[in-house]
Amino acid sequence: MSLASAITTAQTIFSNTGKQTAIVSQNIANVGSADYSRRLAMMGVDNDGQPYLKVQRAQNDALFKQTVASISDDAGQSRLLFGLQQIQSAFGGADYPTSPSTYMTAFRSSLQTFAASPSSITIARSAVADARDVANALNSASTVVDQVKATTDKEIGEQVVQLNEYLSAFEKVNYTVIGMLANGKDASDALDKRDSLLKSIAGIVGISTTMRQSMDTVIYTSDGSVLFETSARKVELVGKDGSSSPPFHVEIDNEELKPGTGGNTTAQGTLAALFQLRDDIAPMMQNQLDEIARGLIVSFRETDQTIPEENREPGVPGLFIDSSSTDMPTAGTISTGLAGRIKINAAVDDNPMLLRDGGFNNTSTSTNYTYNRDSVAAYTGRLDGLIEQMGTPQAFDATADIGGSATVMGYASNSIGWIEQLRKAATSADETKGAMVAQMQQTLSNETGVSLDEELSLMLDLEQSYKASAKLLTTVDEMLKSLLDMVR
Repeated sequence: MSLASAITTAQTIFSNTGKQTAIVSQNIANVGSADYSRRLAMMGVDNDGQPYLKVQRAQNDALFKQTVASISDDAGQSRLLFGLQQIQSAFGGADYPTSPSTYMTAFRSSLQTFAASPSSITIARSAVADARDVANALNSASTVVDQVKATTDKEIGEQVVQLNEYLSAFEKVNYTVIGMLANGKDASDALDKRDSLLKSIAGIVGISTTMRQSMDTVIYTSDGSVLFETSARKVELVGKDGSSSPPFHVEIDNEELKPGTGGNTTAQGTLAALFQLRDDIAPMMQNQLDEIARGLIVSFRETDQTIPEENREPGVPGLFIDSSSTDMPTAGTISTGLAGRIKINAAVDDNPMLLRDGGFNNTSTSTNYTYNRDSVAAYTGRLDGLIEQMGTPQAFDATADIGGSATVMGYASNSIGWIEQLRKAATSADETKGAMVAQMQQTLSNETGVSLDEELSLMLDLEQSYKASAKLLTTVDEMLKSLLDMVR
């Protein structure tokens, strides 16, 4: 080897070592970054026999696709569980202490106590207070369900805006990737950005991807709609003006996004889970609350005591009334929004003994609705009848998903069981899907992420290479010096 070639070799080693050191330093600086893939400095020799250094980006397409899918599953499940927990909060939390079912149990107990001491106005007032708690519980629960629907409506709109922004950003970075690779440039940073956007998109809507030869990426939704192909497809809110029912839906490439189903939801991404909450779970919960309210009005209705018993149905509202109507609700049919309108008859505040005697619907000229017609202080017939009615099966609308016949108390209990069953299934599935996404992210990180130990070890190797190059240069320098001294 000539001295000139030795110098050239040393220079090449210095150059390559410097580039490798820069790459290792970049890797170390990005330790722990979930959106960064490790850079690899690969040495090679070109057709002319000249060595070169090429930067490659660590990647595993199969693992990445599985990670993206698990992100979608976890995002949908987590959002559904959060919505179910919001609905559960309407009933006081885990043990449902403020549910209509809980208050109805307390109210029936008060009625039984009142029946044991029917002349006590103090006990009568206590029973009235418990009745008011039942009505208030239904009002509060209905309000929370309305808030859940309003919250999901707002969030759907925000998610659509965010998704369109992600797609617009993806379009730009996708063109950047294609252009840089076509010109032989390192596109690692752009590829990291593109993968990061795919993860963000997957959190909103379930996706699958296809890679073309030019590294161009096509994105489909889990339903098969095109989300991105060369350019971003528009994600639109349809019916936002309130002309459709439900109020609006989302279309991707003119295909309607389908909501998830079940406690272990099929929703991939938050959008499908939000529509499941808004169009399925919250309305069903509202229907059940409305049916509980209707069942109470039916159980505590009054009938005209002056006409034959067989002609007394359906009666008129008594203790519990619809604040917007004086009529009895239609039997066995959901009265939309009734849980938010139910209240106790104001007459009982002035005269709590109406609970014992009846007469909410008496007029100044008629006492036809009085049950205790002889004003007997020990009368319990009406109280016993009310207690019996609370335990008597009646017809409920089967579309509310918890049966078509039950006692009003049993129906209220079934409603709590319905939401609790969903919540438990969602909680279990959330734990499973959360563990899955964590496992997939860890596996992907192990495969393509930065290991500090490996990078520090490589840095030590580069240091030794640098020292060897420096030693070579020192030796050449000494040889040149000796040669010049000989010439002199």
